[in-house]
Amino acid sequence: MAVPPFGASVQGDPVAPERPAAGTADIGKMLDDGPYTSMQKFVVLLAALSIVMDGFDGQLIGFAIPMMIKEWGITREAFAPAVAAGLIGMGIGSAFAGLFADRFGRRMAVICSVLVFGTATCAIGLAPDAMTVAVLRFIAGLGIGGALPSSTTMTAEFTPARRRTLAVTATIVCVPLGGMLAGLFAGQVLPAYGWRALFFMGGALAIALGILLLIVLPESPRYLSRHPRRWDELTRLLGRMGRPMTDGVRYTDVREQASEKQNGFRALFAAGFGRDTIAIWVAFFMCLTAVYSAFSWLPTMLASEGLPLGIAGSGLTAYNLGGVIGALACAVAMTRWGSLWPLAICCLGAAFSAFAMLRVEATQSSSLLIFGFGVHGLFVNAVQSTMYALCAFIYPTSVRATGTASALAFGRLGAILSAFVGATVITRGGAQGYLTLLGSVMVVALIALLLVRRHIPAQKEHA
Repeated sequence: MAVPPFGASVQGDPVAPERPAAGTADIGKMLDDGPYTSMQKFVVLLAALSIVMDGFDGQLIGFAIPMMIKEWGITREAFAPAVAAGLIGMGIGSAFAGLFADRFGRRMAVICSVLVFGTATCAIGLAPDAMTVAVLRFIAGLGIGGALPSSTTMTAEFTPARRRTLAVTATIVCVPLGGMLAGLFAGQVLPAYGWRALFFMGGALAIALGILLLIVLPESPRYLSRHPRRWDELTRLLGRMGRPMTDGVRYTDVREQASEKQNGFRALFAAGFGRDTIAIWVAFFMCLTAVYSAFSWLPTMLASEGLPLGIAGSGLTAYNLGGVIGALACAVAMTRWGSLWPLAICCLGAAFSAFAMLRVEATQSSSLLIFGFGVHGLFVNAVQSTMYALCAFIYPTSVRATGTASALAFGRLGAILSAFVGATVITRGGAQGYLTLLGSVMVVALIALLLVRRHIPAQKEHA
């Protein structure tokens, strides 16, 4: 049977590969066509937990900003550099985590990322002013930015091809899930204990998870297959995955190694990848501008429109809840119909929902506005979350983490832009300007995704 393209659906029930009698085994074929064992699912669960904490710690600042501004007597514009510092850290962390993961392994990239953002988040609870918050958010951002590409790459490389789109998206959807949990957590902690306790507790949870990952998280089998000195480790890992191998077996990855003509950052623009790389970068930039305009400023914007702080915070919670639902639904649609049309429809839905909210009066129809942000979050996060699966399909193993991380790093520039633009738009244009920004960037994201050539194909039906 021919090996399917990376990320393509495989028909029929999975069949475990036979124990090789000869001295060579194709790791790609074993993983892509083989069974999805409980051990593999456990690794995906660990990767998902790291993203839950990523979204949880990353969004605590959005809930705390109104209280911090009030305590220190500063303006929204004065706090914008603190928001931007965290996003700059995320951009740098995203870029370097991919290179680190491709060179030194996915495992340590995930673990180091979680420990870094957990420790820095804890330290924010001791901050005496906005400048200290900016420095600590920058450090936390390095870890928050690094966790996403590392964890999604780990998920992609432990999951059979037929399940990969849904598994990667289910991992990424943990960002809005973590944000939703952060909103519920902040709603209980902020009134009772204040914003400092919020960061102490959130950081401590991430540190505990990092220690757990250090103990139980294995390395990616596809990464191990490219390092002959670690083949004994790979053999033991495959045994735990229900794929017993003979001693001294040699590992190959025929389909992917045949397509790997160049490693490193330059490979993203070689062998016909250039157009897709640029298009994906633009789509990430626009989506993250929309996402972080919500993460950082949505509660502040709603509060500026006269809504109570509790109701303003529920807007971001609704946004994240919609994101969880939308991302999973889009992943299921992509598994059946490919990535092009589901992504295009979700971009249109995100733009339309933002423009439609321009007609809603915040103080008179607050419930309708909160619902509208839930719908908008559904479509925006559906696009943002499933684009990681698209990256996993486009790029081969040798540059998969670098390709995903570089797209995320470029997208973080949009997030950084949102830190300043969001504060300015809220101050000068209020809700009208804010919603126009959210709708406009998703129109550009739609155009970029229509230009991608290597979309995940639709699943073929049985004859």
